[in-house]
Amino acid sequence: MIGLAALLWIPQAALLALAVHRLAQGQGLASMLGLAAGFVVLGAARAGMEGWGERRVFRQARQVLSAWRRDTAQAVACRMPWDRSAPSSGHVASALAEQAEAILPWLTRYQPALRRGMVVPAVIAVVVASVSWLAALILILALPLIPLSMVFIGWCAKAASEAQWQAQGGMNGFLLDRLRGLETLRALGAVDVTAQRLRASAESLRESTMRVLRIAFLSSAALELFSALAVAMVAVYVGFHLLGELGFGTWRQGLSLGEGLFILLLAPAFFEPLRDLAAAWHDRAGGEAAIDALARLSAPAQTLPGALAAPLAVKQSAACPPIQDPAPVAVEIRGLGCQRSVAAEPTAPDTLNLRIAAGEHVALLGPSGSGKSTLLALIAGLLRPRCGDVRIDGVILDDRSAASLRARMAWVGQTPHIFGGTVGDNVSVWRPGIFNAEIEAVIGRVRLGHVGHAAAGERLGEGGVGLSGGELVRLALARAAVDPAAGLWLVDEPTAHLDRDTASSVVDALLTLARGRTLIVATHDLALAARVGRVIRLGEPGADRRAA
Repeated sequence: MIGLAALLWIPQAALLALAVHRLAQGQGLASMLGLAAGFVVLGAARAGMEGWGERRVFRQARQVLSAWRRDTAQAVACRMPWDRSAPSSGHVASALAEQAEAILPWLTRYQPALRRGMVVPAVIAVVVASVSWLAALILILALPLIPLSMVFIGWCAKAASEAQWQAQGGMNGFLLDRLRGLETLRALGAVDVTAQRLRASAESLRESTMRVLRIAFLSSAALELFSALAVAMVAVYVGFHLLGELGFGTWRQGLSLGEGLFILLLAPAFFEPLRDLAAAWHDRAGGEAAIDALARLSAPAQTLPGALAAPLAVKQSAACPPIQDPAPVAVEIRGLGCQRSVAAEPTAPDTLNLRIAAGEHVALLGPSGSGKSTLLALIAGLLRPRCGDVRIDGVILDDRSAASLRARMAWVGQTPHIFGGTVGDNVSVWRPGIFNAEIEAVIGRVRLGHVGHAAAGERLGEGGVGLSGGELVRLALARAAVDPAAGLWLVDEPTAHLDRDTASSVVDALLTLARGRTLIVATHDLALAARVGRVIRLGEPGADRRAA
């Protein structure tokens, strides 16, 4: 539609040239009223078609961009947690939020300009050739010089744009990582060093941005040079032809004033789509670099089983019920082996057979590297087994059942993630049907009631700034306790890096809240293992089936 609107200038130029020709012949203004009315009608139609076409292109571009972002976000979300080749969160955020926006001008400016550049000059050349074949030849000979220069410049622009986005993504990732560890940087006195590195990253980004802008200005200058020379040559030819100095280049004896003016009005319009294309050429470079970045994020990788499947809904009563323990689940492992294709993946036993009864509490004990955390990940469906299977209440955990079975589990990792928000929000994780009375009760049960900044209504910073390590673990236990479907708890090193008294309080809270649920805890802590009851030692030949 936008290209069709650009072609309406051809009849407008014909009407305008005819009006000037009649004036030169001495005809009155009355003979031009129809021509003027036609010019105005065509102008209004052209403006309306351009406006409607631009709005339509923008809506479609927004839909395409949203689809790109959705697909990329799903691909990133489906990656396995153990995949060390996964990009940093800062790089992903930069690509989805900032770099992806470059696709919008690529779709709304560059693509329409490219389509106009393929159609409009060809039509204008045919129209001009119908009046003067020499003028059309001048325009056609000048045409290839512009795309060739833009292609050459475009190679440099794409490389510079990719370097700029990499610099921006690297700086964002560096800044996000340092903000997360700001307390540690202050404690180590490394704030000034970090600020200098951030300043150096910002300077590198500035230089790469200016490099992209220089190339963009160069492409526009090249186009203006070639188009100005071509239009000037056409004007010189028409002028000398009207003066009678040149008598060739037309299909008949000579050009009239109206025909010469018609050619001169169409000559700049011949290069206008190419001028728009050059103006949007850096949009092409940025857009293609953004598409490449999103494609790399969406590249095939080992996906988390059941990552996008909807888990079974858990019904909640409208009233405020007391905390009720969900039904415990039985876990059975048959000939389980770890899939080792993910780079830098934790180790695990080659094969394992194990049965854990519903409601049983088990401690996985063994040296570092024996596969305790990996075994928990396999039970949770966060890794794909090389062989064998995991059964939860007799149901095999696979791609079809992983989401529903995982909804019956609660995971407490070594470093629980705390969101920016209230303590109550971090306990409920915005699940419906969990009321303040439940949250306050479970906070008391994990012995956080005496901590002033751990009250349900208190706000926490991202990462749980202000809470100690033991308080973070207990908050994660409270989060698991209010889960209405979690009959299986998978807890990884809950007492790691804690002093003896804090570790004892964490263990008390863990064993109290896990009553009536199946508990599997990976630990180095012999005191915790002794209190759990059944101990499964990993890393010892023949000991992975033995209860201590």
